[in-house]
Amino acid sequence: MHHFLIHKQKDHVGVATTDIRAGETAVGIYMDDDTAIELISLRDVPLGHKIAIEDLEAGGRVIEYGTPIGVAPLGLKRGEYVHTHNLKTARW
Repeated sequence: MHHFLIHKQKDHVGVATTDIRAGETAVGIYMDDDTAIELISLRDVPLGHKIAIEDLEAGGRVIEYGTPIGVAPLGLKRGEYVHTHNLKTARW
């Protein structure tokens, strides 16, 4: 069973298909080729929200759907919950 989906191979985040609990080993599936990854969730991630699938340096651009969706001012850790507290839009 998978816990999140990743749209493209170069993406930095996946989208939770179920609630993910902190400390849980979560399985993600890449939608473009059906390969799977596992990670440990660092925080609770609600259904429909994003989870970081790799570490990202401070100020790094966050990619989803193969496109930059924002910037992580403090960076991201693999398994971290990604939302408005640690992701700033690239539009403004």
